[in-house]
Amino acid sequence: MFRHKGKNRTFAHNLRLATLLSFVAGIVNITGVLAVKTLTTNVTGHFAFFAEEITKHDYIAAIGFFFFTIFFLIGAFTSSFLAELVSKKNPEFSHIIPIIIEMLVLIGVGIFGVQTGISSLEGKLTAFFMLFAMGIQNSLVTNISKSTVRTTHLTGLFTDLGIELSQLFFYKKPEEVKKLKTSIYLRLSIITLFFVGCFSGGFIYHFIEIKTLFIAAFFLLIAQWYDYLRLKFHIIKRKKFQ
Repeated sequence: MFRHKGKNRTFAHNLRLATLLSFVAGIVNITGVLAVKTLTTNVTGHFAFFAEEITKHDYIAAIGFFFFTIFFLIGAFTSSFLAELVSKKNPEFSHIIPIIIEMLVLIGVGIFGVQTGISSLEGKLTAFFMLFAMGIQNSLVTNISKSTVRTTHLTGLFTDLGIELSQLFFYKKPEEVKKLKTSIYLRLSIITLFFVGCFSGGFIYHFIEIKTLFIAAFFLLIAQWYDYLRLKFHIIKRKKFQ
């Protein structure tokens, strides 16, 4: 799921990566909305709010929205930097440190995060760290899949899906149609699992509130163990047939 990159990746690799991490992003997204009343998986809307506050001359509020985008950026930078650093010595494990950091951040927010909205300093800090975690995830997934998979926001996905659905009316060659349908299936899977994550996260939030982020961290742990066990299986299999 994480270890294969570039030409070594298959549709199955991208599908597993997309469905699991879009589910995680959906959980984080709804938890951010319910806990601090803001989006914590992407920064598109925050740019609009930043511009609005500037026009209203409310510069304190504008700075807050500006830092939302900065923390997402720092998360993306951190993820890519660490992945590149580790890949110099061990490319197969370049994803581990970014995923561990994302897990720790989500657990930390689940423990220390507040549920007061972004009007308070504590609410802003909660949003900052959630955006940082999603920056890590988005960068990691983008690098691994070579921009084929995006899991933290749906704007680009719906755009690509609309384009590809329209192309079904024009592409006639069997290999083109097969490739197009595969891509459409992948995008629909991401959208569906993001929705499932939002729905289930919203339901769970009513019972454990911001600790719902523990569920997202748990699924990241499952992803790590799944990749590790598959690696061990292939190593044992390779030695057996040598």
